[in-house]
Amino acid sequence: MNKHYKSCSFSFNYLITGIILSALTACNSVKPLNVIQLNQAVPTLNEVGASVMPLEIAPVKAPFAMPEFKRPTFPARSVNIIHKGAKVGVLVTKSIQQAIDEVNAQGGGTVIVPKGAWKTGRISLKSNVNLHLEEGAELHFSGEVEDYLPAVFTRNEGIEMYSLGACIYAYQQENIALTGKGKLVGPPANSPLRKRFMDVGVIEDVVPHDKPVSERVYEGANGQYIFLPMFISPTECKNVFIEGVSLENTPFWNIVPVYCDGVIIRGVTVNSVGIPRGDGIDIESTRNVLIEYCTLSCGDDCFTMKAGRGEDGMRVNKPTENVVVRYCLAREGHGGITVGSETAGVIRNLYVHDSVFDDTGVGIRFKTRRPRGGGGENLHYERVRMNLREDAFRWDMLGSPTYVGKLAERLPALPVNRLTPFYKNISAKDIVIEHARYFIRVDAIPESPLQNFKLENAQVNSTKLFRAADVDGMLIKNVVLSAQDALMQLNDVRNLKFENVKFDVPGGEVVAEIEGDLSENIRFKNTVPAKPKGWSGERFK
Repeated sequence: MNKHYKSCSFSFNYLITGIILSALTACNSVKPLNVIQLNQAVPTLNEVGASVMPLEIAPVKAPFAMPEFKRPTFPARSVNIIHKGAKVGVLVTKSIQQAIDEVNAQGGGTVIVPKGAWKTGRISLKSNVNLHLEEGAELHFSGEVEDYLPAVFTRNEGIEMYSLGACIYAYQQENIALTGKGKLVGPPANSPLRKRFMDVGVIEDVVPHDKPVSERVYEGANGQYIFLPMFISPTECKNVFIEGVSLENTPFWNIVPVYCDGVIIRGVTVNSVGIPRGDGIDIESTRNVLIEYCTLSCGDDCFTMKAGRGEDGMRVNKPTENVVVRYCLAREGHGGITVGSETAGVIRNLYVHDSVFDDTGVGIRFKTRRPRGGGGENLHYERVRMNLREDAFRWDMLGSPTYVGKLAERLPALPVNRLTPFYKNISAKDIVIEHARYFIRVDAIPESPLQNFKLENAQVNSTKLFRAADVDGMLIKNVVLSAQDALMQLNDVRNLKFENVKFDVPGGEVVAEIEGDLSENIRFKNTVPAKPKGWSGERFK
């Protein structure tokens, strides 16, 4: 009896000791990320994009205040462009514009473009008018410069001017719409319009910031150059609604609201692959925007936030703010979602969620340059799936010598001035990176380091691991990271923390290459491996 009691006592004590040791071990080990749950939470290719757009607009939930977005309403009045003399095979600009102007003058309604291929020049939308393209309707835009005259007020690459504006343009209008299952087709490839555009590396070299805007007129008079029109560009408008249409062969950027308030873009399909500067949707110094269920394949960046450029952008000083992008699909393009490089007015309050970037270049991209001014802040990304040809998270704040000369050189650090841009307060959560080149790559500015980036809950497969210069504040937490390269390159990086991160790298060890006098407070907490190769502890300086 006593022998049995002693045996039980020993077993009980051993059990308690084991539980305590297990608990201590658990406290000092990686809490595994539930990869299955993460993949179930993040949408897949067939759950996003124009093909799955619902009829109704769901309520918007964002980490900042947003207005309620509703489908606009228009009076029952409608006019078919055929009733205004439109005929297939001839230019129908006057017929379409007459219909729009008359419906506007009568209080609003819908202008109907029926099935057929209609050739047109620039169209100007008016208040309370819905331009509706029926299924099978195609608007083919002219390649003649004179079909986009007279010059109108516009913004080209963040610089104000007077030029051709856009194929579909609006200025200081309210409650306007472009809807339907029809298609917009840009000017022919070898048309005069495409041949006479001003192809400049640096637009400021052609449009001086100290030249009055009223004198910045580029309309191609006497054979002179022009600036290419955008495809759709409402300017200084309120309550803009674009739904369902397809765009292809754009002359320049595709959908570009400029200085607008209250914009909904949904169910749009864009194909501008192979077209230089063929951005998909560019939000330019515009606020209160919802972009949802769009599918973009582009010759440049797909979804982009901009706010003016350099001195001219600082003069205007209008931000892009309060933007939600959800249930969208980016296919081919330089960037899935990009902020910049025109940042003068500041881009803030951006929420991108439940989207897929498939076969895109960079996934989540941040651009600016030393002379651009402004920057980006309060930018949030959640439940995004990426299959990429280039980097997953990419900051490029220096640019190329082609555009900014010696300002593209990282060192020496320069004095901070009114044109010094910044990026700060950025978060990403629940991210699946199926393939990328670099997991994270940062080229910030010594005098304006990237500040306060937090990534939480991610599954990552990348070729290269991590490369960053000029960072102050970064947290990488709850990540399963598989890379073909174990090298982590850090230059003047401070306050960087890896927490609950599992590194699956060649050799089983992370190799941290740290440079720069400012590099400090680099920590590894509850990671596998516990610390980089050669470290005596979990912290650098």
